[in-house]
Amino acid sequence: MTALPARALETTAEQPWPVRHLSAKIAEYVQRMPGVWVEGQLVQLNRRAGMSFMTLRDTEADVSLTVVAHTRVLGEISEGSHVVVHATPTFWSKRGTLQLQADTIRVVGLGELLARIEHLRGVLAAEGLFDVERKVALPFLPRVVGLVCGRESKAEHDVVVNARARWPAVEFVIREVAVQGPRAVPEVSAAIAELDADPQVEVIVVARGGGSVEDLLPFSNEAMVRAAAACRTPLVSAIGHETDAPLLDLVADHRASTPTDAAKRIVPDVAEERRGLAQARQRAAAAVERMLRREAERLAALRSRPALAAPTTLVDRHARDIAQHRESLRRGLDRVLVDRSAALGRLHAQLTALSPAATLARGYAVVQRDDGAVVRGPADVAPGDPLRLRLAEGEIGAVVRG
Repeated sequence: MTALPARALETTAEQPWPVRHLSAKIAEYVQRMPGVWVEGQLVQLNRRAGMSFMTLRDTEADVSLTVVAHTRVLGEISEGSHVVVHATPTFWSKRGTLQLQADTIRVVGLGELLARIEHLRGVLAAEGLFDVERKVALPFLPRVVGLVCGRESKAEHDVVVNARARWPAVEFVIREVAVQGPRAVPEVSAAIAELDADPQVEVIVVARGGGSVEDLLPFSNEAMVRAAAACRTPLVSAIGHETDAPLLDLVADHRASTPTDAAKRIVPDVAEERRGLAQARQRAAAAVERMLRREAERLAALRSRPALAAPTTLVDRHARDIAQHRESLRRGLDRVLVDRSAALGRLHAQLTALSPAATLARGYAVVQRDDGAVVRGPADVAPGDPLRLRLAEGEIGAVVRG
């Protein structure tokens, strides 16, 4: 018989390990493991014949292991408790299954859970995930609202019914997921990411009814909080009641105390908006009426003033002044014309008296040479020179004879 390879790395297609050999190797390896402390949630608890069989489930992932312990080790711990278990891993080679043999089981106290949440709160706050500057305002009237809630839950009913009662036209895209237990974190985170990727969704609401601190632990889980922080669509957290404060409330853009309060925050009340619109119209009409009355009173006051009651008063006074000035100017011009006419008559008489024509009219004549020069004495001419005698009624030609 051919010897089997001693190590897994030495196996080949021609020299494989049989299943029984691999199972025995795994069992041998697991048996060398020391005891280990493991944390999780107890489910499917079954007590019989002094032994307790249960499943230890991870609180954040869909992973679980079978745990076996004496009933006295389990004590009064009930199903659903969050526990830490000290156990020795055991591999059953025939069935190929792994289980934990527990020797100590302790319930994780509420104080320890709250301390873990408080520590995570400080870490996330230091990163700025809770800063007000990161918050996004809700749209006034979203057409489509994304809702993440439990399957057939009262929270879904409260959000949908109250929102549609306030604004009947609102539409919902609902993602029903686990809101408690190990599947809550991955399912809620995936639903938020899916709705955030939908361009029609304008607001996302994560809603869950009330519960114990342990029930609401998924909503303080770091993975879910970071998924909400990465959401670009405005996110409303409506987890539990007014006194509940999971970390999702701090990272969300808006916190609602209850799912009903979330419905009031995401859509306006149509009846209230109509009342507000009617009141605004009444206030606007009253304001217009007051303005019209005020302007009418001002117009009446202006019309009652003398300048508007008899608008020609000022014009009439100026017209009389203009008429008086025109009459004064006319009289002054007449006086000037009379004076200038008399002066002109005097000048005309003087000019007539001194005019050469008047002298000629009395029988005198003006003797001029042929070049037009006036002859003033005999020396100015010589015998034979032609002359012109200018008379009152014309001229006579002459010749100097001596």
